[in-house]
Amino acid sequence: MWNVLIIGAGAIGCLVGAKLAQANQRVTLVGRSAFVEQVRARGLQLTDERGAHTVRNVHVAATMLEAYHRSESAFDLAIFTVKSYDTAAAVAELQQALADAGAPRPALLSLQNGVGNEEMLAQISPRALVIAGSITTPVSVIAPGAIRIDKPRYGLGLALWEEQATVDGQEQGTGAASASLFDDLYELLAMAGFAVKSYRSAASLKWTKLLMNMLGNATCAILDEAPESVFADRRMLDIEIKAWREALAVMRAAHIAPVDLERYPFGKLAPLIRYAPAALLRSVLHKQIRGARGGKMPSLHIDLHSNKGKSEVRWLNGAVADKGAMVGVAAPVNAQLTEILLQLVEQPAERKGWKNAHDRLWQALA
Repeated sequence: MWNVLIIGAGAIGCLVGAKLAQANQRVTLVGRSAFVEQVRARGLQLTDERGAHTVRNVHVAATMLEAYHRSESAFDLAIFTVKSYDTAAAVAELQQALADAGAPRPALLSLQNGVGNEEMLAQISPRALVIAGSITTPVSVIAPGAIRIDKPRYGLGLALWEEQATVDGQEQGTGAASASLFDDLYELLAMAGFAVKSYRSAASLKWTKLLMNMLGNATCAILDEAPESVFADRRMLDIEIKAWREALAVMRAAHIAPVDLERYPFGKLAPLIRYAPAALLRSVLHKQIRGARGGKMPSLHIDLHSNKGKSEVRWLNGAVADKGAMVGVAAPVNAQLTEILLQLVEQPAERKGWKNAHDRLWQALA
């Protein structure tokens, strides 16, 4: 039996926690006080293709130190599912909890969106085993401690993080013991019901997921519109095509190859996205976004208009612009989308001026 600590009790954290608990693993979810109270009172609520379920064999805690104090043994695995803007604080809290509890470090798995989280996880210990992960299951939070699987697809990608720290001249996290633990984790998640696939390149895995996450995300947040409305404007589709092409150019310069994720064949489609006529891509994207999202608001919109005061755009479009600067590839559309969205995070009064403002956004990015 694995003893698993899940840091972040949102949609993905609850999904993974519920599936592992149903597979009779020991699971502790760290979340906010409202989540802790609800789960302790009525269990973790999961609605999937088989109906509604109450998962009671999960443990919850409001802090990581509390989780360690309540646990009967050290955690084998810590899974990060917090938003990227909360990773640094979560890493610091786990480091403190490990020191206070005198506990051995667990293996670390990031199932977060965006690029850059694995580097922060590697800071927990120079010998930390870091695994990059990507999950493609659409999940909605109904209430604290209650989630709904919107589409029963349980694809989950895993890859050893290749940029491990070096200690005493030896590269960490890539030896036989790490490979064995990686294989054990693969089997654990497969046993829990996920369609697990391993990848040789963690960078390829995470950057391909970034391509999926960035589509229609920043534009919907800035314009305060649902994807189906934004993508009805061919100019907005052209913005998305340009942003994607910038990302693929940056990946190419950085020697990061896109890969196929579940039913999303980015490895095969990358040349089409880069070179196909815009008219063809508009038609494909319009159809795809209507089928995949429709009227459901994407994550950047939810965070902005819930007044979180933070945005993951830095780890999505912003990551493209930053990496582009490193490899000598300009990414002005991604840079501008990032700048506008961060401005709206800092200046809420400016949001009204961007609502439904397709002309303004087009001119800003032209």
